[in-house]
This record gives sequence, C-alpha cells and structure tokens, in this order.
Amino acid sequence: MRLLERPVSDVPVISSLILHGMPAFLRHELGARALLKANHAAGFDLERTEGRNCFIPHAAVLSFVNAAARAAGEPNLGLLMTPMMNAGNYGSFGRYVLGADTLGQSIQRAITALGYHSTDDRMSLAIIGDEARYSYVFALAGHIGYDMIAGAAAGVLLSVLRAYLPFEWRPLRIELDINRPRQATLFEDLFLCPVIFNAPAVAIVMERYHLSAARNRTSWPLVTLEDVARDRTGGAPRALLDVVTALVRAQVLTGSVSIDQAARPMGTSVRTLQRELNRAGTDFRSLANSARLQRAIELLRHMDGSITRVAAEMGYSSPANFARAFQKATGRTPREFRSNM
Repeated sequence: MRLLERPVSDVPVISSLILHGMPAFLRHELGARALLKANHAAGFDLERTEGRNCFIPHAAVLSFVNAAARAAGEPNLGLLMTPMMNAGNYGSFGRYVLGADTLGQSIQRAITALGYHSTDDRMSLAIIGDEARYSYVFALAGHIGYDMIAGAAAGVLLSVLRAYLPFEWRPLRIELDINRPRQATLFEDLFLCPVIFNAPAVAIVMERYHLSAARNRTSWPLVTLEDVARDRTGGAPRALLDVVTALVRAQVLTGSVSIDQAARPMGTSVRTLQRELNRAGTDFRSLANSARLQRAIELLRHMDGSITRVAAEMGYSSPANFARAFQKATGRTPREFRSNM
C-alpha cells in the first residue's frame, strides 16, 4: 500500500453523497464513539452534511471509514458497508444514471457523467466475447486503507446492475484491486459469486446480453445530463481554490470551520495549505468568512426560525457575535437584512 503523498494542488475529490447513510449506520451499529472518531479523521461532521452534495477529498473517505473501523475494532467494516451502497442515493447523478431505459445505457451514462461526481476516478465498460466487464478505479486505489473501500465500490456498481436485472441474478465474477485478504471467503459469501483479487480495477463481470435489460421500475423521474451539470456547475472541483472552497462549504454546514481539519483530509500541513492559498491570492480566513456569509444569507432568506437559531447553526457562541460579524460584512444587521428582503 502507498502512502498519501500528493501535491496540495492535486487533491482528488468526490461527492459526500457516497457516504449516504453511513453516519447513522455507524451510530446505530458501532456506537457514537466510532462515529465521533470517523468524523474527526474526515475533518468535519458528515452527519451534519447528510443528503447534501458537498465535495470532499477522497482521502477523507478513506480516513472516515478506517477511523470508524479502528474505533469499533471491526476489520471487516468495508464488507458491512457494501449492502447499503446504492447509486440511487447520489442525488441528480444517481437519478440520471438509473433513469436510462436499459442497463447498457445506464452504464454509459455513469461513465459520461462521472466528472460531475468525482475527479480522477475512472470507469469503463469492456466487451470481451460473451462477457461484459463494468469497472471502476478509485482515485486513491492502492493507498493505505483502500482495502476497506474496494468491496463497497463493488456494491455501488452492483446497485446499478440490480436496478435492471432480476432479484436472483448473480455476477459471473467480481474483481477487486486489493491483495487477497486472509478471510477471502467472506467476500464470496457476501457477493454469492467467485471473487478475484489483485485485479487492475474493481469490476463486475456479467453475460453480455444483460446490457439490453430494461429498468425494473416502470416510472422514473426524467433527469438529463444538463440537470446534473446545473446541480454541480462545472463538475467536481479540480483547482486548489475550488477544492478548498468546497471543503470549507462542507465545514460551514456543520457549524465548525478549521484550517487544521481542512488540511488533514487533503494530506498536507496547515503551513503548506496556507502558503498555497497565499500564492493563489487569498487565505483560509477569507474563504471561511465568504462561505459563512453566503450561508448566513441563505439561512436568513429561507429560514423562518429566529436569528438565535441561525447564529447557532452558523457555529457562533451568541446571537450578538453573529450579528456583529454579519453587520461588518454586509453593513446591515441580520434583522435589517430580513426586513429589507
């Protein structure tokens, strides 16, 4: 396994929706301590961002899952996660993928729209004789902790296939890009098919003719690629400023913004991150203040609750502190802003 050693300007990110349901699963199955440890390792409270399309570093996903596994003493957490993985939970991206008429079209949609879901991941469909191989490569495949993710990634691919194929269908085989584990039979018990290890990618291999299978559900919301693009303008962020801004936005949603917690899942130090931001003409405090202000305006505009509640949601110790910060940024108090809407 390789160590996480990437330039701070080259941090792959992925939609936080891939962890849909995981905070509740950890809390109920492994305990609040495991969830607390996992959130700390990821850099922010993923429970507070549940259902929101935030982009987070791939490294945060690895850190979240592995910290939870260590805290709970559960080395097979990745396998426990696998049955709950479902592309249908991935917002407009998932609805677009599963809205295709046939399985083959669904897979092609996933390949085409992947850039709106993550950066540096790869997905492909290969036809070899009578077999079809649907594969996926995680951006940090092979890094420390990835062995906890590979099975869950196979679960996501399977969720696409199962939206079109009969309940009793089973893959010809599943391929995983991890070393063969000591308890390899657990994988075959879970997937109910042969599992090959040390493969070049996570892959589901099936009979080719299944690609023409029609969707199991007769009705599905019509979602276009343009809908996905509007939901995730410009696709998943790639530039340093965009990545940090996305991470800060996720932190703001949790009410706790910290450069330390931003640097950790990016695999860098606070000093290095701040130096790179300075080179880009900004600093972390400015990005955080801008994200806080944007969120405060959204809450004041669309929430009927009290300003005290908005202040608490934003992580301020008191409504007075929030009011002073808001007035300094906008020239108006929160109450004046609301009265002029």
